[in-house]
Amino acid sequence: MQTGLDRLITRFEHAVVWLAAGGAIVVLVQMLWISYGVFTRYALNAPDRMVTEATALLLFPVAFAGLAYAMREDAYPKVTMLTDRLPAAGRKVVAILNLAIMLGVGLFFSLAGVNATIRSFNSGASSEILLWPRYAFWAPGALALVVFSIYATLRLIKLIRTPAEEV
Repeated sequence: MQTGLDRLITRFEHAVVWLAAGGAIVVLVQMLWISYGVFTRYALNAPDRMVTEATALLLFPVAFAGLAYAMREDAYPKVTMLTDRLPAAGRKVVAILNLAIMLGVGLFFSLAGVNATIRSFNSGASSEILLWPRYAFWAPGALALVVFSIYATLRLIKLIRTPAEEV
């Protein structure tokens, strides 16, 4: 039977999947736009100035879009040579410490991303060539980082509540 925390995590995982899918779509757009830029530069000898700036600006939101999804899929690299030899309680402590560090880093970047989004919105700054508002690039990355931090918090709470033998 699912607890309230499990249901909340499940609901949050749906958002995590949609966020990662959005990041995948942006990667596809970047791939097509870069291919177009290479074609126009070398085949038509008419480089597109917007390709480089747009790709650079889109890298920030894409970089964090799949962060929570990677946690959901347990896709972060792990070295378990030593932790596998620990008793169940020791493995749980290491897992809690690892997740707490990930949460701390996520919170730091979340605050930085939200702060950058607010500051770029208030300043009205726009990109140099495209003239797109900068906050439009900061906001999706900040959202992804906030989602990651909330998801990591929920997973940490669940891990703390889980018996050591089940970790």
